[in-house]
Amino acid sequence: MVDFELEPQIIERAKFYHTIAETMMRPISRYYDEHEHEEPQEFLQAMWRGALAERASGQQGEGGQRSQTARTLATAVFVEELCWGDAGLFLSIPGPGLGGAAIAAAGTPEQKERFLARFKSGEPKWGAMAITEPGCGSDSAAITTTARREGDYWVLNGTKIFCTSGQRALEKSDGFVVVWATVDKNAGRAGIKPFVVEHGTPGVSVIRVENKLGIRASDTAAILLDNCRVPLDHLLGSPEVKPERGFKDVMATFDATRPIVAAMAIGVGRAALDFVRDFLKEQKIEIRYGIRPSRMTALERDFIEMETELQAARLLTWRACWMLDRGMRNSLEASMAKAKAGLAVTRVTQKAVELMGPLGYSRKYLLEKWMRDAKINDIYEGTQQINLLIIARRILGYSSKELR
Repeated sequence: MVDFELEPQIIERAKFYHTIAETMMRPISRYYDEHEHEEPQEFLQAMWRGALAERASGQQGEGGQRSQTARTLATAVFVEELCWGDAGLFLSIPGPGLGGAAIAAAGTPEQKERFLARFKSGEPKWGAMAITEPGCGSDSAAITTTARREGDYWVLNGTKIFCTSGQRALEKSDGFVVVWATVDKNAGRAGIKPFVVEHGTPGVSVIRVENKLGIRASDTAAILLDNCRVPLDHLLGSPEVKPERGFKDVMATFDATRPIVAAMAIGVGRAALDFVRDFLKEQKIEIRYGIRPSRMTALERDFIEMETELQAARLLTWRACWMLDRGMRNSLEASMAKAKAGLAVTRVTQKAVELMGPLGYSRKYLLEKWMRDAKINDIYEGTQQINLLIIARRILGYSSKELR
């Protein structure tokens, strides 16, 4: 039975993160939106110290002391609260990031301990993942970055783009980027493997940091791998090319991260919805629930539809998290959550700006920023179209070759 009743400690922890969002993130949100490549040093240090204090006290990850069966679900709840504060600032928080998710999905127990232990002490550090390429966007199976074995090293060559936290991960001490490359082009998807490229590794460099529409507090980097040499044991998992395994390590990473991206989207959408709700209250405008749609005003119908969109996205997201926490395959549900949340947050933020009229379009309020922040949730971690294609394949039972 699916049960989304949150444990009391998760509810209390969510309130704590909401306080952080309200008191630490919202006040600096506009500034770091307008100063894209300037680091929010005080915020980053505070979040890093807080994470270290939690680990030292025996609390797990971001959620305090909670059962293992609610780890991902709790993370989704907390991420929603932090992205209610600011999605770009959330993405800038030090931690393993998408690189850590890739290690968790593809690494051996020894690799997980070795590469992730660094996040338990020291100065702030970042992990990142590099999979997208200039000629390979949503079709991750078309990766052209190569990895060839040369003695005791793998030599990587290629270019990666749109790498979240890529600059901080490579230019700050003790960070890393997990790079996906092919060890055998003839093997197709089965030849694609993840490699940990650490800060200071010869042959890797950040060649560009993007100027973006939204989530501007987060660095998004393009990375060049020019005869980049990494030790053999930096290939995550087995180097053996197994046709039957195919692209499973990549998909396992996305199955874990797509529900979290969905939670980010819900947080942004909720920020916009809460703003409109508070504004209507100030204007003494009441949303009349429980009456027939034919008796509602256009504003009431729009507002309730916005709420419904976010509630549906949240339930899909929590289901995907719930399944992952129980070791169940959630590829379909993860893509459903990501697709729904990306579409919902885009619609909700655009409608919020529309309902507020010139005030919504004005930079006096954060509403226009949330609309800009929203759109990326419909693009990264698999576009809306790609996720709908995955959903169709799963439901209809087609392979990627049969339904393209």
